[in-house]
Amino acid sequence: MTAASDAPSDDDQQDTADVLVEIRDGSDDLLDIEPDSETIATTYDITSYGVDYDVTGIIRRMDIGDIVVPSFDPDNPGLDVGAFQRGFVWRRNQMSRFIESLLLGLPVPGIFLVKDRDQRLLVLDGQQRLRTLHSYYEGTLGGRPFRLTGVQEPFAGLTYAHLAPEDRRRLDDGIIHATVLRDESESQSQNAVYSIYERLNTGGSPLQPQEIRIALFPGSYLRGLTEINKSTAWRDLYGPKSARFRDHELILRILALNDWQDRYRKPLKSFLNDYLGAHRDDALSAAEGAGKTFLEAAAIIDSQLGPSALRPERALNVAITEAVFVGVMRRLESGIPLGEGELPAAHEALMENRAFQTAVTSRTSDEDNVDARLDAATDAFA
Repeated sequence: MTAASDAPSDDDQQDTADVLVEIRDGSDDLLDIEPDSETIATTYDITSYGVDYDVTGIIRRMDIGDIVVPSFDPDNPGLDVGAFQRGFVWRRNQMSRFIESLLLGLPVPGIFLVKDRDQRLLVLDGQQRLRTLHSYYEGTLGGRPFRLTGVQEPFAGLTYAHLAPEDRRRLDDGIIHATVLRDESESQSQNAVYSIYERLNTGGSPLQPQEIRIALFPGSYLRGLTEINKSTAWRDLYGPKSARFRDHELILRILALNDWQDRYRKPLKSFLNDYLGAHRDDALSAAEGAGKTFLEAAAIIDSQLGPSALRPERALNVAITEAVFVGVMRRLESGIPLGEGELPAAHEALMENRAFQTAVTSRTSDEDNVDARLDAATDAFA
């Protein structure tokens, strides 16, 4: 048995962070957010194996979309518009010397790939090397011919098309070793792959949870979320768009809790992965279903309560926001219209509810507190 300690536990520290962590997110408003340090506590059925690809094989696979640098843009799933090594871009000389190493027959560092449910190979580590190769084979870099610079003769100044035949063959046959990781579990949540990205990406700016989901779960549901995120009423309530998709994630969180409250279990990251994995190919539209209800709730909350109702202390409180939205959405789903002045009075009573206050200010990811605040909001607006 270990000795007792007055030091806060990891859970206590995390739940304090739920309430106090604030970031500046493209505006002067502060956002009160869930901690990104939340851990998915489980073991995984992961296999890994090594593959030696020749350079032409890699280029061909990139061209047909079998090897993909994941996108963090839900408008362009699968396109190379993000990068795991955020903020790290090779200079032209670095790129040229990497190509030169292959031309000289020298070994180069390996890459890490993750095989997803669609059998694509997503680049976890090595995107600069692969982008360098792809650009050199295409022949252009930044709109100009990609000529090797800072390298020895006879390669200096040459594009791929101008290489001597023997040098071109040596480059084509160059070997890059890949370590391929795969989640062998039956779950659609891809929690193992999610954790691999979260733990092993080597970027200068750590990936945020929703950025990883956008890479892993491209489909009609995420595209619908993107459209809903543009809503005028939602933008008024939330504020300027988040460069790291926190607004995108908050809509997902509201929809998931409204739909799957009875299935919610910590950690939140895993819950959202499960929900998105189950719905990734479902249509989410502003014209019908949950998307329409969310937008109607946003319009009512914006017009009758305003943004300040979600910001008791200037910062947007995520726990309050999800509860108010779920409560109003469930009232709309019941088919009973909200009377004039009914919503402000119900909101005021909700904010004075002591159980609700506790549920939105401490241990906000605990199942009991999630249920308490959603049930309180549902009752208040019923």
